[in-house]
Amino acid sequence: MRAVLVVTLIILPSAILPGGADDNTQIVALVAIFAALFTIVEYSANSPSLVEFRDAPPFNRVRFFALFATVICLSLIFRGFTSPSKITESVQNLGHHIGRVIDFPMSPVRLMADLMPAATSPELVNQLRDAAGLSYLISLVSVIWFVIMLRLQQWPRRGGSFNVWVNLPTFDPTAGGDVVKRLKRDRLFNIILGFLLPFLIPAIIKLASFLGGPVRLDDPHVLIWTVTAWAFLPASILMRGVALGRVAQMIDLQRQKAQSTTASN
Repeated sequence: MRAVLVVTLIILPSAILPGGADDNTQIVALVAIFAALFTIVEYSANSPSLVEFRDAPPFNRVRFFALFATVICLSLIFRGFTSPSKITESVQNLGHHIGRVIDFPMSPVRLMADLMPAATSPELVNQLRDAAGLSYLISLVSVIWFVIMLRLQQWPRRGGSFNVWVNLPTFDPTAGGDVVKRLKRDRLFNIILGFLLPFLIPAIIKLASFLGGPVRLDDPHVLIWTVTAWAFLPASILMRGVALGRVAQMIDLQRQKAQSTTASN
């Protein structure tokens, strides 16, 4: 089921947007197959290699649904320019209002809109602004929702056990140094990086356009995935920072309980 959902996510823009080249369709199909295989392997293995918090829902569920909502909303926005309907019009109006509110000097949305060349039509700039505003709002809501779920459900254990080896495959507890201090350091790094990435990604894209040619944001498919990555990656990293802080707190509490039990005996 997870593999099916991942495939659905990847093919959504191609399925919703009309037209599209045959080469793009083949690339999307190939990426969807590899993503499905990766998902099956990661979730069927005893210990995953990359997927973190596999057995600690709803961390990955919140991230996936945020990604899914962003892709489907942006796809509907751009479908409305060629095949308008009541649904696409509603999503476009929502993105337009949010984009106007968030579009102020030095805001992440303004930085994304400034990626367009000077000769770009105002309509295309507005489309990018609306897409960026809506995707940024979805990312913020996903982070807030995860924090609320963390508090309400006493994440990650919720009364059960938490396996650090399985849920943090990229973190080596035996690498040296105190585990709690390392987790808190990683938490701080992820939170800072998550806040800065919406400002850094436009600068990186502009630098890449200077070094390796302009980035074609006039293509709806490229624009959808670019804006999705710009909004989703910072939110995902922020949630990871919050999650690592919670794990560090949990380990610290377990240590205090063990020390109290030893002292009482």
